[in-house]
Amino acid sequence: MPVFDPNTPSIARVYDYVLGGKDNYAADRELADRLLARVPLIAELAAENRQFIARAVTWAANQGIGQFIDLGCGMPTAPNTHESAQAIIGDARVAYVDNDPVVVSHLRALLAQGNPSVSVVDGDVRDVTAILDGVRADLSLSEPTCLVVGYLLHFFTPGAARDLVARYTAALAPGSCLALSVLHATSQAAHDSLSTYSSEAAPVYSHPVPEIASFFGPLELVPPGLVDARRWRPDWDLPRLPPRENQVIAGVARKG
Repeated sequence: MPVFDPNTPSIARVYDYVLGGKDNYAADRELADRLLARVPLIAELAAENRQFIARAVTWAANQGIGQFIDLGCGMPTAPNTHESAQAIIGDARVAYVDNDPVVVSHLRALLAQGNPSVSVVDGDVRDVTAILDGVRADLSLSEPTCLVVGYLLHFFTPGAARDLVARYTAALAPGSCLALSVLHATSQAAHDSLSTYSSEAAPVYSHPVPEIASFFGPLELVPPGLVDARRWRPDWDLPRLPPRENQVIAGVARKG
């Protein structure tokens, strides 16, 4: 587990700040403000990602899936994965996975509130074996499970992203699903803005849409496929979306 240093910004806490949360520190806010000044869409994209995850989790629960693994989940932010899942299946089990000390502390506070169906795995998502061992303490991977990989894979090279998803989904039972979202740039200006984010926060990769599709491996995408996150099964009729230089690309796939 990384050592907590309030003077070192954290991606999870920057994300919390741009979503209007209060679980962040001065270093996180300073970095977020610099990024927002250069890439104003960051906050809007972060919100769109959260909305997609909520809709995807709700969809999975409506398919009868009662177990969820939320990789690199970040700071608790409404609607949380367990809130979306348990609104459909009251005893749905959710394992949150993160290695940020502040995130883990806040997630464990959920346990103190008496929700026995929520568990926390403290670890780096890249250590797949250890994470799966931790998840198995509370979830049965012989039953269908929804793996949530939200807003994470743009921090991985294409090969590393494919390998990470493949290793996790290989452990899931037939009937499971994968909900995945990735930040995506569509112009040189947008690529330049991501370069700014990379230099300020962490390496970020803008994967082309066909490359993002490859992260699902052999899993079968469900309609509407891989789309702008705003278009993934919204609860309203969306008007034509104007072109935009940054997007969240998202999709859900089933394991047969």
